[in-house]
Amino acid sequence: MFVGSGAGLPRFLNVPGEHLLNVMSANEFLTRVNLMQGHRESHETPLPEIKGKQVLVIGGGNTAMDASRTARRLGGNVTIVYRRTRAEMPARVEEIEHALEEGVELDVLRSPIEFAGDPQTHFVTSATVEIIALGEPDSSGRRRPVPTGRTTEIAADLVIMALGNASNPIIKDSEPRLSVSKWGTIEQTGVPGSKETSIAGIYTGGDAARGGSTAIRAAGDGQAAAREIVRTMATMDQADITDRVNRALAYSEVAAQIPVIVKKVHLSAGIEEFEVRAPVIARSAKAGQFVRVLPTPDGELIPLTLADWDAEKGTITLVIQAMGTSTLKMNEMKVGEALAGVAGPLGRPSELTRYEDAEVVFTAGGLGLPPVYPIMREHLKMGNRVTLISGFRSRDLMFWNGADERVGMMKAQYGDQLTVVYTTNDGSYGVQGFVTAPLQEMLDAHRDATGLTIAEVVTIGPPLMMRGVSDLTKPYDVHCVASLNSIMVDATGMCGACMVPVIEDGQLIRKHACIDGPEIDAHGIDWEKFLPRFGLFRSQEQASRVRNGF
Repeated sequence: MFVGSGAGLPRFLNVPGEHLLNVMSANEFLTRVNLMQGHRESHETPLPEIKGKQVLVIGGGNTAMDASRTARRLGGNVTIVYRRTRAEMPARVEEIEHALEEGVELDVLRSPIEFAGDPQTHFVTSATVEIIALGEPDSSGRRRPVPTGRTTEIAADLVIMALGNASNPIIKDSEPRLSVSKWGTIEQTGVPGSKETSIAGIYTGGDAARGGSTAIRAAGDGQAAAREIVRTMATMDQADITDRVNRALAYSEVAAQIPVIVKKVHLSAGIEEFEVRAPVIARSAKAGQFVRVLPTPDGELIPLTLADWDAEKGTITLVIQAMGTSTLKMNEMKVGEALAGVAGPLGRPSELTRYEDAEVVFTAGGLGLPPVYPIMREHLKMGNRVTLISGFRSRDLMFWNGADERVGMMKAQYGDQLTVVYTTNDGSYGVQGFVTAPLQEMLDAHRDATGLTIAEVVTIGPPLMMRGVSDLTKPYDVHCVASLNSIMVDATGMCGACMVPVIEDGQLIRKHACIDGPEIDAHGIDWEKFLPRFGLFRSQEQASRVRNGF
């Protein structure tokens, strides 16, 4: 096997204001435009407003040229901001010339140190850039940028970061036996000319091993690895080779099965449950993980946490609430129809701990119940005591609560090990109010030692509800985890769209829901900066619904 996963985790400047809306990586921008064809009205992937807007592209490489020319062709007033001069730009000369010919402006010897935004809309409005002077040459042979302490302001409606890529951790995290460098690149054996990794039979090359490099070198690594694999095969028994090829073909045939809808159940207004054929995902899925769904070839990529799976049947269960055009169309699909694509399982599985004399509390708001279900099931299997607080707006919107439905059957199976509390906003069923009301009582009993000790709280549902649960649990010093299905594009760490601003050791850092989550320590999330991200494409989504007659 050859691993050529590249170095796709986009780099950012890590300066104040990078959390603002319309500050995105070049990877995300180009994926939305080129791969997902978001500039076409016939396709559903949203794009930021570009025509007539002030677009800043930060960086001086070939990707910066690609992003700037693309934005310019979409009608933007584009300026490339670079900390050195044109002469030091690493982009190919012809790429720079073509960008200038198309009307892209250059603002050199400038480096952003902060972005400012509208306090009401949270969209970026300007960049504060430091004026740079050039010093002595550095290790790259280019003159070193030296800050002068002087700054200036540049207006910006969209900021595209084209600063290169770091190693994507998704491969090393999925296979701990792989040796990696301190930069996260996959290490080879060290034998001169060998592309083999620390795992026999697994080879690597290109950016996955080198870090940021060139396509030519990646192709050369692939050729070298292929020759090495052929030499290794020459020492193998023919029957062994035949067996491996047959097993690989069998796996490929299973993986290539079309994701057909085999069952559909109406749960409540706007919410449908789908059972979809996806045997490879069903075989590997773990509680807390999600899949990336492409409903139709012209649709958008949607992250959906797995509600259930059946390895023997080769199916996964998804629960979908009709919100935007893509999910509205999905909920109209019928048994026998197929999704354009399903990828997964993605994300880190839930961290499960066996607790003695303590309980795990789940707060599920509306559509948060389906992703809660498999995590709760795993805790119960481990022997943990579990309380589920499941909230809905009203009784009419409830699901899975009947005796012959999932939560009802789970309660019958586990008895007193599972406590189920329902809340409704209007009081039409269970406790009137939000999930925080019964949780508050439990936390008080936990603090006063008049009830069970709460080991942790897991919250999944509307972002405002999760923030409310996070704020409520923090004074009690009870660990709280939030499962985040924020805006995503590729969902594998390659675009940075699912950025979560997190405070660690007093510093604001950037995490990604797709590779660091979806479960994130709720008390570390900077909710003030995170919540606005859910409204990034609200106007585009509304226009799409109108355009499609919804």
